[in-house]
Amino acid sequence: MQIRNYSFDWNQRTYIMGILNVTPDSFSDGGEYNELQKAVNQALTMVQDGANIIDIGGQSTRPGALEVTLEEELNRVIPVIEAIREKTDIPISVDTTRAEVAKRAIASGVDIINDISGATFDPNMLDTVARLQVPIILMHIRGNPQTMQTMTDYQDLIAEIEEFFLDRIAQCLQKGILQSNIIIDPGIGFAKNYQQNIAILNNIKKLKNLGFPMLIGTSRKSFIGKILNENDPAKRVWGTAATCYHAIAQGADILRVHDVAPMYDITRVADAITRSKQG
Repeated sequence: MQIRNYSFDWNQRTYIMGILNVTPDSFSDGGEYNELQKAVNQALTMVQDGANIIDIGGQSTRPGALEVTLEEELNRVIPVIEAIREKTDIPISVDTTRAEVAKRAIASGVDIINDISGATFDPNMLDTVARLQVPIILMHIRGNPQTMQTMTDYQDLIAEIEEFFLDRIAQCLQKGILQSNIIIDPGIGFAKNYQQNIAILNNIKKLKNLGFPMLIGTSRKSFIGKILNENDPAKRVWGTAATCYHAIAQGADILRVHDVAPMYDITRVADAITRSKQG
C-alpha cells in the first residue's frame, strides 16, 4: 500500500498508528489534546517517536460514550487535520463512523478511514470510500459504545468475527473498494470481555488467514488493567507492550497505541526476532 511518500509492506515489518483523541471524554487521554496547538504538538511528537500513521478521532468510543453531533465531530477533527497536514506529510487516518466526516476529512488531507463499526453505522460509508478510493479499516463490533458491553454472548467468538469480516469484505468489493485498500481489526475491547480479548490475541494467526492486513488495538485497555490490578490507564504502558509483542509474533501488521516511543522500540526488537528468516 502506497500512501503519499510512504510504502506499507505488509508482513515485512510492523507499523505504528499513534492515537490522537481530540475529545474531552476518551477513556485514557480525554481532554489532553482537544486544543488545536496541543493536538498538533502531540501529533508531531508521535511522528518523531516513530509513528507511521496518526489516527485522529473526534468521537469517544469508550464504553458508555454518548454520540456527538455531526457538526461537533467536524469541528473537532477538521481543523486539527488541516493544521497537522501543514506540518507533515505523515499518513493520517480519521476515526469515524460517519460518511460525511470521512468525505470532509479526506478533502482536508486524511488518507485512511478507520471505522469502528466496520462501516455498518452509516449506510453511505462504503459508497463514499469507494468513490474516494482510499483505504478503510473495518473493525468488528456488536451494538454501539452505549450497548456493546452487554453484547458479549458469542457461541463461537472467532468464527463469528470471521463471518462478520467475510460479509463486510464482500460488501466492500461489491461497492468497488479495492481489495488492497481493506484492513481488518478484530475490535479488542469492543463487545468483548476479558477472556474474549485474550482469545482474540491467541487467534490472530487464524484471523490473518482471511488474507488482509490486521490492526490490533490493545493500548491501555481495561483487560490489561485487570491483569495488572491497575485502574489508571496511563500506568498500563508495559502491560500494553507485552500484548504488542505477542500481537507481532502472531502476525499483526499495525499496532494502534497511545505511547508511541516505547512501542516503537518494542516493534523494532519484536520484528528483528519474529520476522527473522534465520534459525
